[in-house]
Amino acid sequence: MAARTKTAKDRPSYRCTECGWQTAKWLGRCPECQAWGTVEEYGAPAVRTTAPGRVTSSALPIGEVDGRSATARTTGVAELDRVLGGGLVPGAVVLLAGEPGVGKSTLLLDVAAKAASDDHRTLYVTGEESAGQVRLRADRISAIADHLYLAAETDLAAVLGHLDAVKPSLLVLDSVQTVASPEIDGAPGGMAQVREVAGALIRASKERGMSTLLVGHVTKDGAIAGPRLLEHLVDVVLHFEGDRHARLRLVRGVKNRYGTTDEVGCFELHDEGITGLTDPSGLFLTRRAEPVPGTCLTVTLEGRRPLVAEVQALTVDSQIPSPRRTTSGLETSRVSMMLAVLEQRGRITALGKRDIYSATVGGVKLSEPAADLAVALALASAASDTPLPKNLVAIGEVGLAGEVRRVTGVQRRLAEAHRLGFTHALVPTDPGKVPPGMKVTEVADMGDALRVLPRSRRREAPRQDEDRR
Repeated sequence: MAARTKTAKDRPSYRCTECGWQTAKWLGRCPECQAWGTVEEYGAPAVRTTAPGRVTSSALPIGEVDGRSATARTTGVAELDRVLGGGLVPGAVVLLAGEPGVGKSTLLLDVAAKAASDDHRTLYVTGEESAGQVRLRADRISAIADHLYLAAETDLAAVLGHLDAVKPSLLVLDSVQTVASPEIDGAPGGMAQVREVAGALIRASKERGMSTLLVGHVTKDGAIAGPRLLEHLVDVVLHFEGDRHARLRLVRGVKNRYGTTDEVGCFELHDEGITGLTDPSGLFLTRRAEPVPGTCLTVTLEGRRPLVAEVQALTVDSQIPSPRRTTSGLETSRVSMMLAVLEQRGRITALGKRDIYSATVGGVKLSEPAADLAVALALASAASDTPLPKNLVAIGEVGLAGEVRRVTGVQRRLAEAHRLGFTHALVPTDPGKVPPGMKVTEVADMGDALRVLPRSRRREAPRQDEDRR
């Protein structure tokens, strides 16, 4: 009797565990999301029908639903509340990701201590350190509270047991990649383990009305490690950013079901712990009695928060055939564009054969085009060795044709500069309402912007001698 040929229903299928892409044969790399080793066999799904079952609660008109149970509760850290949209909602699961050493554990330990009270217990579970190591950090940052409970566990069942014993209102797990379930195959931190651990904690949070803060690792590219499904399951995704050699730390919202993702929290990391900065512009400024050549101030927007930042530039005679171009805190491509615009549109030819160094103050990173005008003026000021006028800020995007384009939030930027005492601003045309007492100069192109730079006899003398020759 001839063997029965397998039909399409009998053939196994393969699916990517990251994005859900399906195929009829196995591949080492998913062509949809470009992830390696995520295509697994799951078989042909059987056609089933689900019978209606008992409902857990009756459906109500949305106007009759009680929303008081979802009222946010403050964490005790104002800058984190700003990013979360007012605080932690009962039952919400928050994923905080960041590079190693950026200060995630320090921040969450401080939050756990400040959120603990007589009516709200906090459970801090560490899977990366011992309980004694966490206690030493708590002593250093003054994060000791009577209702803050600490446990060192890497087993999911043990973590769930602690929840039954402590009954906390807030759970902090550091980190989700270190906890594993013995019922699931795979090492801790694997895709299957991370899905199981996150799913179990999310179910526990929703059932108990308990807020949960999960710490997540990041890959070399800065993406959150583990399956992409993890970011879809949680309610809030936060990124903790900052240069480990600088004091500034930023908490940026990527996903938030309870608020906006336009807010950014600013923190300062120091020996005694981490402190929220309600006015972080002071970290990015250098107060001087007299202006210095090669410096220009601008106002950048981090989310909806305006921050005054300082751009510095330095040009020196080059000793090599190919002059150096070094940047810190600025995008190299944007600086190269500003150099080309100054040489072609601004007629500044002294930049091509000189070493050029450009940087920001305080570790802030300027990536938005609104800083173009400040970068161009700082480079022009350094090339002519003449300082810009005191208390001047420059805001605007510079195009390759030399035009100065409008940017978003000009009025908010000017209001922040005026609050900090700056009296003169260079902005694109039609800036809108201007703060009283502030002089605003509208510039249409780089020619108009360079007129604020005083002429330098020190740089013009060599040109006149060359013309006579």
